[in-house]
Amino acid sequence: MPSKELELRQSKRLALGFFIGAAVLFVVALLLSSRWPGNWWIGLLKAFSEAAMVGALADWFAVVALFKRIPIPVVSRHTEIIPANKERIADNLAAFVRDKFLDTDSIVRLIQRHDPAQKVADWLTRPENTECLGDTLVRVAGFALDVIEDAAVQDFIRRGVHGVVRSVDLSQTAGTILESLTRDGRHQQILDEGIAQLANLLANPETQDFIAQGIVDWLRDEYAFMEKMLPSELIGRKGADISVRLAAGILKRVNDEPDHPLRRRFDVFTHDFIERLKTDPAFIEKGEDIKRHLIGDASVNGYIGSLWGDLKGWIKADLHKEDSVLRRRIVATGAWIGRTLAEDPVLRTALNENLELAARGAAPEFAGFLTRHIADTVKHWDSGEMSHQVEINIGKDLQYIRINGTIVGGLIGVVLYLLSALA
Repeated sequence: MPSKELELRQSKRLALGFFIGAAVLFVVALLLSSRWPGNWWIGLLKAFSEAAMVGALADWFAVVALFKRIPIPVVSRHTEIIPANKERIADNLAAFVRDKFLDTDSIVRLIQRHDPAQKVADWLTRPENTECLGDTLVRVAGFALDVIEDAAVQDFIRRGVHGVVRSVDLSQTAGTILESLTRDGRHQQILDEGIAQLANLLANPETQDFIAQGIVDWLRDEYAFMEKMLPSELIGRKGADISVRLAAGILKRVNDEPDHPLRRRFDVFTHDFIERLKTDPAFIEKGEDIKRHLIGDASVNGYIGSLWGDLKGWIKADLHKEDSVLRRRIVATGAWIGRTLAEDPVLRTALNENLELAARGAAPEFAGFLTRHIADTVKHWDSGEMSHQVEINIGKDLQYIRINGTIVGGLIGVVLYLLSALA
């Protein structure tokens, strides 16, 4: 493929060739007219070549004046048009792009015309596309893991955890959680469960044997002389039996009576404890001590730092497997999204509408940003370089204006000659 510079040079040579051809014809016409003065055909050739040269020169001036200064008195101030008007061209170009391509209505119509939700559904419902998506994301994830600096990530995680710990009021939070858990008397259910578990424990033969042995041991320690004379084993079993039946009776009354004094005392204790957690300076300070310990403890910080290493190691190992779990999940998720979109027209409509709404909100700001970027970029270009770039991209077509000017000028000269001959 020829470069744009080469194409421009070739078109310039072609335009110059047409002008030289017209000049040669003019010289030939002069020589012939000196030998055969008054010849009609020689006059026609001379008129054609004169007008062709005038058209070629006029259009050459028009084309060159766009890019370069032509040192002709008075006329020169209206040359070098593009470099001299770089600021205005930058603003007009940016405004043109904004008004014709980035206005809100154009972007919304683009979304409505292409139905992006349907296109995404069509693409994701093809298995080869979801497989390609999985492969691509796996490669991207592997590359990202290789370039990520572990120390920076570990420090980020550590600072994030420390920030969360510092922002939490442990005492107040604990009080709020307990208050939520005990709302509507739900803490009484905890008491009921505790009573049931204690009753089961007392009914356990091993527990009763333990109590009986405790009574025997107490007799031996406190009344060693009498213990030798009394049936201590029998006393222990009976004492354990009495203790268990007494405790079981108390627990049964508490369990059967919703308004039992023990329940009321439990209500008062729970309420007071929650209030102390929220307001007692001692509890609040204890919460701060726990936070300081968590933030400064080497083992806690070491564990936090190791989390990233463990996670990264697992991800990298999985990505290199033939049956990568992450890849399967990505492929399955893509396929599920495609099927869901394909089967649910309401969802597609909602997605497109939300995309249109987002475009309406973001388009003005984006258009303003891109407009400023285009204008600022063009304004910072070197004037000569800008003129050169414009000439390279459209100069080839402009040279054809010179060629057409040569041809059209010559034809006009012929027409004028014929009219003067008829007159």
